[in-house]
Amino acid sequence: MLSACFDAPSAVPPEKTHTDEITTSVTIDGNAAGRVFDGVGAISGGGGNSRLLFDYPEPQRTQILDYLFKPGVGAAMQILKVEAGGDTNSTSGAEKSHKHTASDLNCNRGYEWWLMEQAKARNPAIKLYALAWGAPGWIGNGTFFSTDMINYYVSFLDCAKNSHGLTIRSTLNSSGYSNVQVVADDTSFSPADQVVSDAAFAAAVNVLGSHYVCGYRSAQSNCPSSANAIASGKKVWASENGSDDYNLGGINLARGINRGYLDGKMTAYINWPVIAAITPNIPFPTMGVALAAQPWSGAYSIGKNAWVMAHTTQFTAPGWRYLDTASGFLGGNRANGSYVTLRSPSTGTYSTVIETMDATAAQTFTATVTGGLSTQAVHVWSTALGSNNPADHFVHSADVTPSGGSFTVTLQPGTLYTLTPGTGQGKGTATGPAAAGFALPYSDSYDASAVGSEARYLADMQGAFEVVACGGGRAGRCVRQMTPRAPITWDGLSDPYALLGDVGWSNYSVSSDVLLEQAGYVEIIGRAGTQHAFGPAGLNAYYLRLSNTGAWSLFRNDVSNTNVVLRSGSVTAPGTGTWHKLTLTFSGTTITAVIDTTTVATITDTVWSVGQVGIGTSQSETAQFDNLSIVAVAGPPPPISGPLVGVQSGRCLDVPNVSMVNGTQVEIWDCNGGSNQQWTQLSGGALRVY
Repeated sequence: MLSACFDAPSAVPPEKTHTDEITTSVTIDGNAAGRVFDGVGAISGGGGNSRLLFDYPEPQRTQILDYLFKPGVGAAMQILKVEAGGDTNSTSGAEKSHKHTASDLNCNRGYEWWLMEQAKARNPAIKLYALAWGAPGWIGNGTFFSTDMINYYVSFLDCAKNSHGLTIRSTLNSSGYSNVQVVADDTSFSPADQVVSDAAFAAAVNVLGSHYVCGYRSAQSNCPSSANAIASGKKVWASENGSDDYNLGGINLARGINRGYLDGKMTAYINWPVIAAITPNIPFPTMGVALAAQPWSGAYSIGKNAWVMAHTTQFTAPGWRYLDTASGFLGGNRANGSYVTLRSPSTGTYSTVIETMDATAAQTFTATVTGGLSTQAVHVWSTALGSNNPADHFVHSADVTPSGGSFTVTLQPGTLYTLTPGTGQGKGTATGPAAAGFALPYSDSYDASAVGSEARYLADMQGAFEVVACGGGRAGRCVRQMTPRAPITWDGLSDPYALLGDVGWSNYSVSSDVLLEQAGYVEIIGRAGTQHAFGPAGLNAYYLRLSNTGAWSLFRNDVSNTNVVLRSGSVTAPGTGTWHKLTLTFSGTTITAVIDTTTVATITDTVWSVGQVGIGTSQSETAQFDNLSIVAVAGPPPPISGPLVGVQSGRCLDVPNVSMVNGTQVEIWDCNGGSNQQWTQLSGGALRVY
């Protein structure tokens, strides 16, 4: 809203509250000092959060990518940070290594190369950034910080440059990567203490980057760096922040982007993650700037976080300069909101980004433009973050013409604004189809997939499941677990496994051909539900396991990784190098296990009623899988399951932080689709979460 301010004369002046008096007057001087802006972006990785985007149909996949990266459409990200995969779970899945072993190299594995190419195609100026959360076990013979790891990063850069045309120091310089910037240490700002005291170390470092500078999953009201970081002369970045829901996190994100610079002179803000392209049973299922969890239906949703980013990214570019004297807190009080101003280095264009997330009343903002900056009409863009109506997000809401170089804008509470004389902004109009269940039957022989690629819809949770030429005398293509030893983990270690499908599947039969290459075991998984956050071994699911000796077991697992054997026995030893078939069938509470053509168990169990399918192996087992098949079978409908929503509040019954600690109190919280808000009604009337 825009207004001119007048005071009507009165014999008795009306009593004013403090909030009625809030005004901010700023001189936007193009000659003012300030640090160079490096960009706002997000992370694909840490890990697996972009997995299902790759499998989206067209035109939805292109639409989503445009919303993420294309200027003038959506988030218009200026930085893309990706995981240099390590074959290990790094939060929401495992990402494939380009070097499973020291002698192995494949520069096309996984989806991060593809995503970087897509980002570059839409914005050639986007900055690329890579970080390894974990690594294959051969690195440093199990030691992450090693010469092997340095060379591993260099080989990753070789892949990026030579195989994909992407450009991401004694070792970097000698390898031809003198323009690559080194970030220290992507955890905290403690390296700044060494930078200011060690010239050799300082010469090797370009950027000081820290995670969650505003506090982990906080309101992002205070975002300090450190005195030595600011004094170091290095760029200072918030190199991972966020971890918030793609809609609900918008308020926090609006604060954090501005306040990172105001509090800590941070010139880049990188949100985790870029997109929630994972199924809802996996940890952090709605974090990012968009939700894309159903490639089978093409459904997707662009969140408020995307439009919060757009308020900075669509009005600036890396290389612009902050104007410190035109940046601060409204009325000098953090509670009123914050503002930052940046200017183009080559034109008179400037942009002022203002957030009023904590304001309780309208306030005025008056700016006087000087120092060679444009005094043309100011375009006002706004996002009302308290509104769930997309029509209120990223709106060109008004224009105001300065008089004598000055203009005034009225700011409403809970709103994000950008004020600029610049043009070229835009808001995409594409929308996805409605969400829908994953229809059965579904099968995959993998023969249509390229060798070295991801199998369609199959998401690695630990290890690396990759399409290969089949072994055991079989023609065609199969999926093989590729990691020959335990990885260097970031998350908890588990056996290798991968999941596929709809969390709402209930009555079905899943089967797969299996081949053991060495001593160990293979598994098929059914009714897979919630996975433990930061502990992928904890999974609500049923397993049928077969070892090379012929020992088998049908067991139930849960998020605490407590295995309950429901039935076990022995069949003729399958040995290694030969093909066999495992089948699990679920009909209501009846579970049937079949090995080849022999029914080895028919049991009744009431614990898990719905969930995905999966395949798995023992640690370091390079087994193969073929001819995955899932078919619906007759059975009663599953128990009622889903969120419990308050009639008055519209909010959901929530278990804070996915806690499983005795004494945890449930609470009412904004609905976000997380597993800690999914409740199942049991036969006795009790409610179960997880």
